[in-house]
Amino acid sequence: MGDLAIFYEWSMFAVRWLHVVTAIAWIGSSFYFIALDLGLRKTPSLPPLAHGEEWQVHGGGFYHIQKYLVAPEFLPEHLTWFKWESYATWLSGAMLLALLYYVGADLFLIDRNVLDVPNWVAILLSAGSIVLGWLLYDALCKSPIGQSTTGLMLVLFAILVAMSWGYTQLFTGRAAMLHMGAFTATIMTANVAMIIIPNQKIVVGDLKAGRVPDAKYGKIAKQRSLHNNYLTLPVIFFMLSSHYPLAFATQWNWVIASLIFLVGVVIRHYFNTRHARKGNPHWTWAVAVILFLIIAWLSTAPKIGESGEALVSASAERFMAAEHFEAASLAVQTRCAMCHTAEPSWEGVYQAPKHVILDNDADIANHAHEIAIQAGYSHAMPPGNVTAMTDAERALLVEWFREGSGS
Repeated sequence: MGDLAIFYEWSMFAVRWLHVVTAIAWIGSSFYFIALDLGLRKTPSLPPLAHGEEWQVHGGGFYHIQKYLVAPEFLPEHLTWFKWESYATWLSGAMLLALLYYVGADLFLIDRNVLDVPNWVAILLSAGSIVLGWLLYDALCKSPIGQSTTGLMLVLFAILVAMSWGYTQLFTGRAAMLHMGAFTATIMTANVAMIIIPNQKIVVGDLKAGRVPDAKYGKIAKQRSLHNNYLTLPVIFFMLSSHYPLAFATQWNWVIASLIFLVGVVIRHYFNTRHARKGNPHWTWAVAVILFLIIAWLSTAPKIGESGEALVSASAERFMAAEHFEAASLAVQTRCAMCHTAEPSWEGVYQAPKHVILDNDADIANHAHEIAIQAGYSHAMPPGNVTAMTDAERALLVEWFREGSGS
């Protein structure tokens, strides 16, 4: 089981690395094409059916780009389709969700003080809510509300606020914030897979068949692409939020999540306006800073789970029953508890890193895997070994973990 734990950690690292790399590729191409589209200019020299053009310089060369709303009369054999970046980002994110929150549902997904359900029920709630998000969003876009850009965005924001609150009634604060990212990212990828790419293929098919393509398909695809553009920055925040308890471990975490969408919108509005050469709305940065200060203030509210006795998961019971548990618990309380506690005593540490609290035996048993990886198999904790944990104590933590995991 010890070797399996090492393999699990490296699998997590590999999938997380893949997720970040593909996300960079997707976000980069998305931001580029939005900026390109907004910067297009109409010139007298444009070919028939061309909508606009732009000249760019990069990497020692010049690029002359022209956009056609439906497609030119002559379509080249080779077309570059921008879709795999989106698909790979979503698939790797789904793998990461499964590896961390589904496999580790007892610790990372379920807060039994919030909703005490079996692991499989929590996993179904997770997956079902993500699918439901896309279905509801897509129905709204296709409804009369979807004809109004402002109206649609207001309704969508109301749904996002409701989901932010709803997730806090189902999962841990950390999982609630992460699920807002998964909920939003699924909408974005489904936009690409279910709307943007199919619409582009219809246009290409019509052109190859000698039919005049309908411009409505491009208009619909552009609307969904614009939505993706405004949702990108909040998704990045939610991806990073699991590393910052101030974001997720407060009773106002759902309000923080809601405000993050507004911060993302105003920042993207600034760049979109500049790219469209319609001015420099510097006021957007003032709004973003004010909203972020409000978020920082909200994060000082009492933390979820700071009071009350810790509940012991089924797997944690095995670690508490292990032969070396008492000695391992003493080592953790001696070397780790000055930071990993509800009220840290280490100078400069104001709350437990990643909200991992090790105040009692139940807490320690619940975090057995993390303790073994961070302070047993590796020397990541304590940072710089500031509390002078010995090699013997690290070996003890590994032995205790092996006993509890049945290896």
